[in-house]
Parts: sequence; structure tokens; C-alpha cells
Amino acid sequence: MLSADAIVKLDDELTSAWHALPGIDQEVADPWLVRVARQHRANFDLWHIEDEARTPGATDAQLADVKRRIDITNQLRNDLAEDLDRSLLDWLAPQRLPFEDAPLHSETPGLIIDRLSILALKIYHTREEAERCDGPPEHCERNRARLAILVDQRADLARCLDLLWRETLGGTRRFKLYRQLKMYNDPTLNPAIYRNAQSESGQ
Repeated sequence: MLSADAIVKLDDELTSAWHALPGIDQEVADPWLVRVARQHRANFDLWHIEDEARTPGATDAQLADVKRRIDITNQLRNDLAEDLDRSLLDWLAPQRLPFEDAPLHSETPGLIIDRLSILALKIYHTREEAERCDGPPEHCERNRARLAILVDQRADLARCLDLLWRETLGGTRRFKLYRQLKMYNDPTLNPAIYRNAQSESGQ
């Protein structure tokens, strides 16, 4: 079910397609990879929303709007990473996996897939900088070196994901669903929201 090579390939294809045609809805046939694509899209959108926050001359109102969109998109990103883990655990359950007495892995497949997604975006944009026609030679050289590091790091992480999955299937490793339980978007948990609401209502 889980293949790091397939995930890396999909991330790269979608990253290129979405940059070329921002509104495109890329078709993905495999239901599992559909989930991976959704999570990658949240990271893709978050990356570019955060870029807006760094636009020179942005007004306070524009920055406030960007911050709200960052919070919403980051919540979605985390929810979709959890969904990846939940779907894997649902798939494993009929096989009575993961084994309860197997050593626990601290990082889940969903969180590793999230990191692979971010690396795909870093690789795409670093390659863009390395190949810039108007970039000075030292700029291009620096980014070629950075690109080599990122590619190597992603290869390592992909191998770690495959190993975790193999060990989970073999009963020698397990992972759990770790809930992020974000508080900032919940009006009942964020003091800045509920105190403001109480103030406005005169309580």
C-alpha cells in the first residue's frame, strides 16, 4: 500500500503541475495516493500563502488576512497528515497490525509523508533558484549545493519511511495515531478569541 518512491514521484509531479497551471485539479487514480495528494496540496498552498506574508510593503490588513489563511491551511495540513495515519491503521487492523508489543516508533508515516511533501517544495524552489537566468554565478552555485543536500536528505527520509512500513508489516515496529490537537483555531480554547468574545458581550 505504502511506497515512498510513489509518494516522492507524485509530490514532484504535482508540484510542477500546480506551478504551471495553478488551478489544475490533477487526477490521481489510487485512493491512497489521493489522500497523499490532498495533504501535499495543503503544504503547497501553505508555502505560497506564507510567501505573501513576506511581500515588501504589505499592509497590516493584508498581513492579518494572510495570518488567518495560514492558520486555516496549517490546520488542514495537520488534519490531512492525521488522516493518512488513520487510513494506514484502518488498512492494517484486519491483519492485527501493528503488533501491540512491538517497539513504538516516535514518528508516524503521516508525519514523514508531510516532511517529504515539504522537501518536494524546497527542492522545486531551490532548483528554480539554481537555474535562474538573472541570478549571479555565486547565487546559482550556492543553490546547486543546497539542492544536492535537499535531494540527499529526501532520499534518506524516503528510505526511513519504507523501512518503518516494512517493519510494521513484519510486526517488529509499530506506530500510533498522534493527534496534533491544535488550540489556536478553536474559539473555546484560544484565550485571545474567547476573552474578546466575552468583552464584546459585556461579560
